[in-house]
Amino acid sequence: MKITYIATYPPRECGIGTFTNNLFKSMLTDIGLKNQKHEGFVIALNDNDLTYKYPKEVKAIIRQDHQEDYLKAVRYTNLSGADVCILQHEFGIFGGQSGVYILPLLHRLEVPLIVTLHTILKTPSYNEKAVLKEICKMAHKIVVMSHKAVDFLVSIYDVPKEKIALIEHGVPDIHFSAEKSKKEFKLESKKVLLTFGFIGRSKGIETVIKALPVIVKKYPELIYIVLGKTHPNVLRHSGEEYRISLLRLVKNLQLENHVIFLNEFIEEQDLFKYLYACDIYITPYLNEAQITSGTLSYAVGVGAAVLSTPYWHAAELLAKGRGKLFNFNDSDDLAETLTELFDNPEELKILKNNAGEYGKKITWPKIGERYVTLAEKILKDEPSVAIQKETEPDLLILPPFSLAHIKRLTDDTGIIQHAKFGIPNLKEGYCLDDNARALLMVLMAYRQKKDRQALELSPIYLSYIHYLQNPDGTFRNFLSFNRNFLDEVGSEDSFGRTIWALGYLLGNPPNDAYYQTGKLVFFDAAPNFEKLTSIRGIANTMIGISYYLKSNPSDDSMTERLRNLANGLMKHYNENQTDDWNWFESLLAYDNGILPLALLHSAEILNDQRITETAIESMNFLTSHTLKDNYLSIIGNEKWYKKEGERSVFAQQPIDAMAMVLMYHRAYLVTKDKDYLNKLHTSFLWFLGENDLRMSLYDFETKGCCDGFESYGVNRNQGAESSLAYLISHLTVLLAYEEFHKSDLKLV
Repeated sequence: MKITYIATYPPRECGIGTFTNNLFKSMLTDIGLKNQKHEGFVIALNDNDLTYKYPKEVKAIIRQDHQEDYLKAVRYTNLSGADVCILQHEFGIFGGQSGVYILPLLHRLEVPLIVTLHTILKTPSYNEKAVLKEICKMAHKIVVMSHKAVDFLVSIYDVPKEKIALIEHGVPDIHFSAEKSKKEFKLESKKVLLTFGFIGRSKGIETVIKALPVIVKKYPELIYIVLGKTHPNVLRHSGEEYRISLLRLVKNLQLENHVIFLNEFIEEQDLFKYLYACDIYITPYLNEAQITSGTLSYAVGVGAAVLSTPYWHAAELLAKGRGKLFNFNDSDDLAETLTELFDNPEELKILKNNAGEYGKKITWPKIGERYVTLAEKILKDEPSVAIQKETEPDLLILPPFSLAHIKRLTDDTGIIQHAKFGIPNLKEGYCLDDNARALLMVLMAYRQKKDRQALELSPIYLSYIHYLQNPDGTFRNFLSFNRNFLDEVGSEDSFGRTIWALGYLLGNPPNDAYYQTGKLVFFDAAPNFEKLTSIRGIANTMIGISYYLKSNPSDDSMTERLRNLANGLMKHYNENQTDDWNWFESLLAYDNGILPLALLHSAEILNDQRITETAIESMNFLTSHTLKDNYLSIIGNEKWYKKEGERSVFAQQPIDAMAMVLMYHRAYLVTKDKDYLNKLHTSFLWFLGENDLRMSLYDFETKGCCDGFESYGVNRNQGAESSLAYLISHLTVLLAYEEFHKSDLKLV
C-alpha cells in the first residue's frame, strides 16, 4: 500500500508536523504480525513563504497562501500511484479564509481520503463550519481523538457516525529512567512541575505561577519548568508580550529561584527526558474549547502524574484515575491539589501507574497499526474513487424557492444594490441592472409558480425602470438612497438587461396594466437598439427583443432590428474566431454565456441555421474552458482569460453561473439534446458547492446568495445581483424539469 500524507512536517516547528512524522514512521514499518511494509511520501505545508530543509520523504511542497501549489500537489498525488491519502486538518495551516484552499485539492483527489481532525469547534463561524462540512463529505473516514469530538461532528456538523473513527493521539515509544533524567538535568533534589508546548495566553501559565507562593513555603525545593517557544502566530502579532508578562509576574512574586523558562522547541528524545524527570505535569488551559491536546497525551503516555483544567480532551483522558482536574483560572484550587499530592506520595504514585497503564495502549506503533487497518478496510470496501460523472438532474437537491432575501432588499423605490452579509447596504442605493433582473425574476416566479408575493413586487421594479428612463429612451443607472440621480446615462449592459426584462414582460404579461407600461418604456427605448456597440449590451437586447417577438411575430420592423443586432454579434465572432479560439472577443471575460444565449434566442425567431451553428460552436468552446472537470469553473474576473494567456480562477461571480444555466436551457429547447439538461444541472450546482472552492454560495439561513468567491474564500456579502442570479437560475432549473417531463423523453 502506498500512502500520501498532507500536513506540516519537520523541521517546521509545529505539533501537527511532529504528529505526521510519527504517523509516517509508525505506518511504514513492519506492522504487528502481518510483516507487511508499506511505502509513502509527504506533501508538506510551508508557512508565510518560509523554506525548510525537508527529509527525503517530502516529495512536494505547498506554500500556504499559494492556490496553485495545492493544484500541483493533487496532480502529483493522482499520478504518483498512491492508494490512499491521509490529511491532517487544522484551520490555521491552510491558506484562504478558514483554510478554504484545501477544498479544491480534495475535490480533485482521485484516491480515498482519510482526514485526521485536530480541531473541532463547538461554535464555528459560518465559513469554518462550511469548510469542515465539505472536508467531511469528501473524506472516506474521519479520524478524531476523543468521544467529545465524535459528538460534535454528529450534532454540529451533521457527519454520519459510521464515517467517524476514534483513534487516540499517539505517543512515541520512548523510555527513560526518572532518576537518571533528574540527575542529567541536576534536579535530583527538586520537586519538579512541568508544562510544555507552544506558549500563548490561552495556555494559562500564570495560573500555575500564582499558585506557587503557597506551595514553596512548604516545599522550598519546588521548581516549575515552562518548556516551549512562543507560538509563531503569537510572535507575528504580539511578539514576546505574553512571555514578558510572565517574567514580570515571577519577579513580582519573588519566584525567580522556582520558575525556569526554556524558550526552545526541543527534540522528542530530550522532551521525554523532561517528562520522566518531572513529578507532576500541568496543563492549565483557560477554557474548555480544546478537543485534542498532544502535550497532554504525551504526559499520560509516559506515565506522568497529570493535573489539568477540565478542557474537553483533559476531562476525557484523565478520567478513571489517570489524572486530576482543577478549576479554570483557579490558582487556589491548583495550590490545594498540588499540596495534597506532595503530602501523599502514594496517591501520586497511583496517578502515575494509572496513566502509565493507559499509555501502553497508545504508543505510536499501535496507533500506526490502527491507521493501517483503517486504510486497508477502505481500500477493500472502496478500492478506488469513482470519477464524478455528468450529474443527472434531481429536484431533491434544490432548496425551497424563497423570496425572503429579495423582500429584505426591496423598499418602495426598488431593490437595494448591495448588502453587508444579509443586511441591505443603504449607503450604496439602487441600480437599473438589479431592478431589471428583479423584474425578470418575479415575472418568471409568477408565471411558473403563481407566486402572489412576486406579483406584488413586480410594479416596484417596473416603476423604477420607468423613473430612470431619459426622454431620449436611454436610461440612467444609479440612484442614491435619498433618490438623487448619480449618473446621466447608464452603461449599455444595463440598457440591454432592462430591454431583456421588458421584452420578457411583453411576452409573459401578468396583466394588461403591467403590459401597457412595459410596452411604453420598451418602445421609447427602441430607437437606441441599433446604436449599441457593447457586445453584451447587444446580446441582452437581442434576448429581450426575442421574447417580445415570440408573442408579436408580425412586427417586421422589430424582426429586422433583431437581425441587424444578430449580424453585428456574428461580425464580432467572425473577426475574432480562429482554429483554436471560437469566440466573440480575444478574451473570455464576464457574463460569457449571454453571447451564445442571445444567438440561440434570435436563431429561433430568424430561422437562421448559420446563427444556430455559431451559437453551438461558441457554446462548445465556452464549455471546454469552464465545464471540463464535470463541475462549473467560471472564468474569474480577477484577470479574465486572454487568448494565449492563462485563465483567472478568481473572482467568480453568480451572474456568470446564471448565464451558463440559461444558455444550456435554451440549447436544450433548440436541439432537444438531453445532454444540455445535464450541463444545466451541473452549472446550477455551482451555487450549491460544486465549484472550485467546494463552498456553497447559497445561504440557507438568509435565503440569499453570496457575491462570489475571491482568492481568500467566499465573499459573504449577499447583494441583489448575486441573489437574483441564483433565483433566476433556480426557476430555470424548475422550468427545464417541467418541460422535460412534458416530453416523452427519458433521461438515462
